[in-house]
Amino acid sequence: MMFEAIVIIILAVILLAAAVYAVMQKDLLYAVIATGVISLILSVFFFIMQAPDVALTEAAIGIALTTIVFIITIRNTSRREDEVPMDHEPDRNENDN
Repeated sequence: MMFEAIVIIILAVILLAAAVYAVMQKDLLYAVIATGVISLILSVFFFIMQAPDVALTEAAIGIALTTIVFIITIRNTSRREDEVPMDHEPDRNENDN
């Protein structure tokens, strides 16, 4: 009984840390991976609470399907910081004239 309580507390701390990391992360890929970790921990919680059907559904949808769709979407889109505005000209020194 004591071991189970310790495991739940450790998982809850990791869950909170992953949630904060996902929200604070600037890189979308790392944020998606953190949400996958959140789904993994939630599926373990559901299994501990003796709901294996909900745990399997969370694992299949939350970890696998959603994470894969987000990663494919991020791969197929361009990042704004990679784009150069049309009116942007390279910096020139006035001494180069």
